[in-house]
Amino acid sequence: MAKQTRDEGKFVELDGAEMGKVVVRFPPEASGYLHIGNAKAALLNQFYRHQFEGRLILRFDDTNPAKEDAHFEKVIEEDLRLLQVEWDKMSRTSDHFDALLDFCQQLLVAGKAYVDDTEAEQMRKEREERVESRNRGNAVEQNLALWKEMQEGSERGQQCCVRIKMDMKHNNGALRDPTIYRCKSESHVRHGDKYKVYPTYDFACPIVDSLEGVTHALRTTEYMDRDEQYNTICDSLGLRKPCIWAFARLNMTHTVMSKRKLTWLVEQGLVSGWDDPRMPTVRGIIRRGLTVEGLKQFILAQGGSRSVVTMEWDKVWAFNRKVIDPVAPRYTALENASATLVPVTVRQFVAEECGQVPLHPKKPDGESKEIWFGTDLLVERERTPNASKSATLSPL
Repeated sequence: MAKQTRDEGKFVELDGAEMGKVVVRFPPEASGYLHIGNAKAALLNQFYRHQFEGRLILRFDDTNPAKEDAHFEKVIEEDLRLLQVEWDKMSRTSDHFDALLDFCQQLLVAGKAYVDDTEAEQMRKEREERVESRNRGNAVEQNLALWKEMQEGSERGQQCCVRIKMDMKHNNGALRDPTIYRCKSESHVRHGDKYKVYPTYDFACPIVDSLEGVTHALRTTEYMDRDEQYNTICDSLGLRKPCIWAFARLNMTHTVMSKRKLTWLVEQGLVSGWDDPRMPTVRGIIRRGLTVEGLKQFILAQGGSRSVVTMEWDKVWAFNRKVIDPVAPRYTALENASATLVPVTVRQFVAEECGQVPLHPKKPDGESKEIWFGTDLLVERERTPNASKSATLSPL
C-alpha cells in the first residue's frame, strides 16, 4: 500500500489482493443524484483500484423497473466525473437478465428454490416466526409450471415469487428463504416489456459480480447480515465467490441521505433542485463551495474504518479550508441593502486615494487588488446594529 499522509486514515488490506488483478465495482441504482455517502463508496473503490493497479466497473443496478430512470444514469456518470472517478468498464445488471433467468431455472430444477404464492404479509409473519412456507415442499414440476406463469406475466403468475431454500430456523433473517425473483408490471427503461419477472438485488449482485470478474465487493457494514446470503447464492450455483470487504456507511449530522426523502424534498419544491446548496448531493455540496480535493481528503481521512459514526459537517469544511486557503484570493464585499456609511475621524491625516494590496496575504508578489483609503467607512447594519453615526480611529 502507498504511504499514508498525516491526515489519511488506516486502510485495511484487501484479502487475497494481487497487484494488477484487483477488480472492484460501484453499483448505483439510477434513481437519483449521487450524495456524499455514495461519493465515499465511489472514491474508496477508486482508491483500491489505484493502489493495486486494478480495474473499476461502473454497473447500474436496474433490477427494479419502477425506479430506474435513464436520465439518472447520465446524471450519475456526470457526478462521477465531477468527483474525478474513472471507470474501466460500464455495465448494467440487465445485461445479464437472460443468464439470471437460467440460474433461477437451475435452482428450481435442482430443488434448491421454489415458487411461493403466500401473501406478502403472511410471508413476513412466517419469516419472523421461522415457519416454513406451505409451498416449500412443492414438486419440481409444479414449481416450473408456476415459474412459466410468472415469466408470462399471467394473473396467476403475478401472485407468485421465487424463493431460494436456505434456513428458515436461522437467527439471521436474511437466510430465511429470501425472495430471488418477483413479477413487475412496469416497463423496463432498456428492455421495455420483454421481461415480466425481475431478480432481486440480493440475488443478482453476487451472480453478476462473479460473472464480471469482480475480485473484491466493497459494501457498507449495513449489508453484513447479507454476506452469508451472498456467499450461499454463489455456492448454490457453483460460482466463484468474490471477497466481500465492508466499510462504514457515511452519516452526517442533521442530514437526510435517503434517496426517497431527497426526492420528496425536490418534488415538494422545498429545495430548488438536486443541486440546491442545502442538499447533501455531490452537486449540492460542490455548488456550496466544497472542492473535490477537499472531499477526497475527508473520505481518505476515515480510511477503511468499519466503525459507524455520525460526522460533523465542520470536519468536511475544515479539510476544504486546507485546500483552498493557500490559493483563494481575498476579497471584501457588502450587500447594498445592508451597507451604511459611517464618517470616520482619523487622528492622523489620511489622503483619499486608491492603493494596491496583494490578493493573498502570503503571496505579496502575486496578483493584487485595488483598495480605497479615506475618511468614510462602509459597514453592514446587521453586523453592527449599535454602531454610532460616526467613529474615531487611531492608526496602528
